[in-house]
Amino acid sequence: MHRQRVWDLPIRLFHWSLVASVVFAYVSGKVGGNLIDWHGRAGFLIIGLVIFRIVWGFVGTPTARFASFVRGPGAIRAYLRGEWRGIGHNPIGALSVLGLLALVGVQAATGLFTNDDIAYQGPLADIVGKDLSDNFHGWHAWLQNGLLALVVLHVGAIAFYLRVKKENLVKPMITGWKQVTPPLTQAYAQPPRTHRGGGVPAFIVAVLIAAGATYAAAGGLLPAPPPAASQPAAAAPGW
Repeated sequence: MHRQRVWDLPIRLFHWSLVASVVFAYVSGKVGGNLIDWHGRAGFLIIGLVIFRIVWGFVGTPTARFASFVRGPGAIRAYLRGEWRGIGHNPIGALSVLGLLALVGVQAATGLFTNDDIAYQGPLADIVGKDLSDNFHGWHAWLQNGLLALVVLHVGAIAFYLRVKKENLVKPMITGWKQVTPPLTQAYAQPPRTHRGGGVPAFIVAVLIAAGATYAAAGGLLPAPPPAASQPAAAAPGW
């Protein structure tokens, strides 16, 4: 066994920021009231985080890249037979990552077009009109149940690995390091790390793209509303 770097700092910051944002968005949405505006802001942050993760999945370090852990049916079968070895996400875990990213992203995106007829209207609700915005409100509430189910499944898998397989998946996501067994010679092991990838330039690109997407999601690209018509001055009394 030897220590190997598994998760880079951007991945770890993304992961725990997404966890905190989703929890806050759920709680603030349930509480409502004065927190509903912060619920919307949490949604903007979630969109930015998801976009960042997608970009980082192409320009980040090897274990962060989709090409290093998204596998086909053959790798999944090998993993189920106990023949897969590798670091980072296993072939089943990769499906969980893709599912969570997709569902969290869609959930947050529906919130951009929704309204509750009381205290909140998404920044893009006027684009789709009132009727479709009402539908988005229903979809936003319905998708919440699917997201909760996937989160419970994700946490359950982590607990299963800890109790049954004696493998702590949380600690590497905190420290970035994992104990691995060299060499990875099995047929479905992850490919060798031919380059590190990532780096400051790639991180800046990912952050700028995520920030631009968040700005657009918040309605920053919409034309400014027309100025309110000025009221004519009241006539002076005749006396």
